[in-house]
Amino acid sequence: MSADTTTTQVPALLKQVRETVAANDRWRGRTLNLIASENVLSPAARSVLDSDLLHRYAEGHPGGRYYEGTQYIDVIETEAAETMRRIFDAGWADVRPISGTVANEAVFSRIVPQGAPAIAHTVAGGGHISHARIGSLGKRTKNIFPWPTLDDDYTIDVPAARDLIAREKPAVIVLGRSLFLFPEPVADLREVCSEAGTRILYDGAHVLGLIAAGTFQDPLREGADALNGSTHKTFFGPQRGVMLSPGTDEAFCKTLDKGVFPGSSSNHHLFSLPALLVSALEVEAFGAAYARKTIANAQALGASLAKRGFHVAMADKGFTQSHQVAVDVSPYGGGKEVSARLCDQDIVCNMNLLPGEPGKNAFNPSGVRLGVQEMTRFGMGTDEMDQVADLMHAAVTNARNIHEEVGALRDRFPDVQYGFQSADLD
Repeated sequence: MSADTTTTQVPALLKQVRETVAANDRWRGRTLNLIASENVLSPAARSVLDSDLLHRYAEGHPGGRYYEGTQYIDVIETEAAETMRRIFDAGWADVRPISGTVANEAVFSRIVPQGAPAIAHTVAGGGHISHARIGSLGKRTKNIFPWPTLDDDYTIDVPAARDLIAREKPAVIVLGRSLFLFPEPVADLREVCSEAGTRILYDGAHVLGLIAAGTFQDPLREGADALNGSTHKTFFGPQRGVMLSPGTDEAFCKTLDKGVFPGSSSNHHLFSLPALLVSALEVEAFGAAYARKTIANAQALGASLAKRGFHVAMADKGFTQSHQVAVDVSPYGGGKEVSARLCDQDIVCNMNLLPGEPGKNAFNPSGVRLGVQEMTRFGMGTDEMDQVADLMHAAVTNARNIHEEVGALRDRFPDVQYGFQSADLD
């Protein structure tokens, strides 16, 4: 770029950046966000994001850094890890991973020998891409067996799973999903894993806040060797990751520690650690009430959609026990078309493969995945879930334009609930 071009274009581009960010903020403020992997921060958590820590670096652990000048972040990181240990009754916690996928990478890189067998959910069965041959696990091995399932193509067939573990003796089994509707059979598989020398990784990215609240399941008490998660879904913090373990196997925890640093991370985005600590304290204070409301809202949304003729997955089991609902929208054009149509009318969700769709194009699946955790944090309840279902039905059937109705509903819930205000930090 020439000096003349720079002189004439940069001011306009700078203005465009600010205006684009502001436009996104305005638009998001009037949408119904049903993306299952997102949430919002409280005013208190947001207030500690913009600090000098944006510019700083810290490798290693508090008290043992490779850089000087980290004495204040040491305090924050120590408190964040201790709070996580307390919330999850864990003996060991690492808050340095910058995402759930990075946390998974740290585990796989240290406990899965090259080419060793592993067992994980397929993407069509709800598994996360990091569990797949093309993801983090696939960097270590392509020898990944899918979980055997019952006729619903979702629920793990426990006797068949035990047989598979006993026969293949995998280095790791991965429980937990991206499409995550019901608890996993951790306890049912613990004994055979112990006999086979197999580690259990529970990927709790989506349900971490529900686990913290005691409203879903307790993987560490049920026998998981490690519980990984994202801290920005049902656990309503900044976009980071966490690793947890019972802590009874010191050598295993040291192995995981090396998987984080130097294995998968160097600096670990210090600026968002204070927000993680604030959010963890909020989960400790408000998380149980929030989780109960979130699950009730998801079940209400599933029932309201089914009442309007949608084919909601797992209806015979009550639709869900988490924050998510899965809907087959193939009668309305499929997941790609329906999610785009909804977004055009300010309801944001994502297309998603459904159980029973192995081999189907992930860019043109039958389903959409819905999550109620963000709208719950803005204070919506079961009555509003019925309104959301009605608006979705109107949009996908082209019954009416719902822009104004969506905006009017959203306007009733402008403020984040279940959290602290920035003034609470004074």
